[in-house]
Amino acid sequence: MASAPTTSTLINGKPIPAALEGKRILDEYEDFDKTANAWSIRKKWTLLTIVALCQTSMNFNAAIYSNAVEPLNEHFGISYARMGMVAFLVPYAFGCELWAPWSEELGRWIVMQLSLLGVNASILICGLSPTFSGIIAGRVIGGLSSAGGSVTMGMVADMFDSDSQAHAVLWASLWSCLGAVIGGICGGPIQQYLPWRYIFWIQLGFGCVTQAVHYFVAKETRATKMLDKEAQRSRKCKKDEMYGPNEAINWGKKWYQRFDIKEIAETMWRPYRMLFTEPIVLFLSLLSGFADALIFSFFESYGYVFAQWSFTPTQISLALLPLAGSYVAGYLSFFPVVARHDARRRRGEALPPESRLWWLLFQVALLPLGLLGSAFVASGPPLHWSGVLVFSVLIGVANFSIYYATIDYMVASYGEYSASATGGNGFARDFLAGMCALYTGRMYKTLGIRNAQLVLFGLAALFCLPVWVFYYFGPEIRKKSRFAEQLAEKKEKKSCGSRSGRDRLLDPVISVA
Repeated sequence: MASAPTTSTLINGKPIPAALEGKRILDEYEDFDKTANAWSIRKKWTLLTIVALCQTSMNFNAAIYSNAVEPLNEHFGISYARMGMVAFLVPYAFGCELWAPWSEELGRWIVMQLSLLGVNASILICGLSPTFSGIIAGRVIGGLSSAGGSVTMGMVADMFDSDSQAHAVLWASLWSCLGAVIGGICGGPIQQYLPWRYIFWIQLGFGCVTQAVHYFVAKETRATKMLDKEAQRSRKCKKDEMYGPNEAINWGKKWYQRFDIKEIAETMWRPYRMLFTEPIVLFLSLLSGFADALIFSFFESYGYVFAQWSFTPTQISLALLPLAGSYVAGYLSFFPVVARHDARRRRGEALPPESRLWWLLFQVALLPLGLLGSAFVASGPPLHWSGVLVFSVLIGVANFSIYYATIDYMVASYGEYSASATGGNGFARDFLAGMCALYTGRMYKTLGIRNAQLVLFGLAALFCLPVWVFYYFGPEIRKKSRFAEQLAEKKEKKSCGSRSGRDRLLDPVISVA
C-alpha cells in the first residue's frame, strides 16, 4: 500500500486543501479492492443483468412507437404521426451525450435513476395526452431522459479491466440490440388487437418494473463515488482518517459549488469533442449509426415489403423474429474469438485494442451483402417471402457485430473516458435512426423496394471501409489522441513495480471470461 500523499496536488493536478495535507487520500489504483473492479463474478453479473434490463427497456420504448403510427393518424386525423419516432430518437441521441459525462462525475446509480424516472414520466404524458402535440412533447422528454448505452457501458468499464470486459460488453450489447426488436415484435399484436394507448401503458409497466429493480438491486460502480463512501464509512467508524478523491477535490464546498462554469462546459462538451475530434469515435460511430438506422427503417419498410404478401401487423412483427435470432447468433459467434484472445493473454501476449476488431473484419461484410441479396428477393410474389427473412439474418448479425466490436474497441481505447466516447456511438445510432423516419417511406415509394435497397447497399459498402483502416492503422491514429494518451500513462503507472493486489484479483476474471 502506498503511503499517504503529502503533496499539494491530487489526480489530474487538482489541489488538495491545506486541511487535508498529510491525510490519506484513497486512489482507485492503490485501493483497487474497494472498487467495483474487485467485485465477485456473481455480483458483477447480477449488475450486468440489470444493465441489460435498462438497455432493453429504453430501446423497447424507441421501437414500439412505430406500431402506434397508423392508429394515431386515424385517431387524430393526421398523416404525420411518424414524427413521434423522430421526436424520441433525435433527443435520445442528445440524451446519451447529456447523461454520459455526468455519470462520470456524479456516479452511475443516481444518473440512471433520474434517467428512468424521466422516461417513465414521459410515457405517462403520452398515454394521458388528449392531443398529438402532447404526445410529441412526451416523446421529446422521453428521448432526452434516456441515458442509453453510454452510461451502461461506462458501468461495464467500471467493473471490468479492458482485458476482461469482452463477455460483459457482449451481454450489454446483445440486449441493447434486442430491445428495439422486442419492441417491434410486441408492437404488432398490440396494434392489431388493443387500443393505441396500450402501447404506452405497456411501455410504462415495463419501465416501472425496470426502475424498481434497478433501485433495489443495482449498486454504485463509479470508482470515485465508491471511494468517497468508503472513506466516509471509515471515518464514521473511527477506523482511519481517510478521504475519497471527490471529497478531497471538493473539500469545504457545497454541492452546488462543485462545478464552476468552465468545468460544467467542459463536462458537457467532452462527448461532442470526442465525436468530432477523435477519428476512431467519429467513423465507427457513423458505421454503427448507419447499421442501427437500417433496423429502425425495417419497422416502416417491412410494411411496404410484406404488404405484397398481404401480411397483417402481427405477421409483420413475427417477421422480425429471425432478426432477433441473428443477434443471438452474432453474440455467440464472438465466444471463440474471446476465448482465443484470452488464451493469448495467458501466454503473456499483450493484445492491442485493435485485436477487438479482428472478427468484425469478416462480419461487417454481411451488412452490404444482406442488403444486396434482400434487394433481389423483396420484390413480392411469385417469390417467397422467406428470402427476405434469410437476408435479414445477415444484416442482423452484422449490426450486432458492428455495435459490439466498435463499443469494445472504444472502451479498450478510452478507458475511464469510455462513457463519453461511447456516447458518440449512441449519438450517431439514435440520431440516424431518428432521421430514417423522415426518408424511409419517401425513398421506398419513390425508388421502389429494389432500388431503395440498392442505394442502401452502396452506402453500407462505403461505411464499412473504416473498420479495415482502424484495424491496420489504429495504433498510429491513437498515438495522436490526447484521451488515449492519458489512459496509456495511467496504465503505465499501474504496471510499475511488482504485481499488486489488483493484478492478482484480475486473474480469475480473465480466466472466467
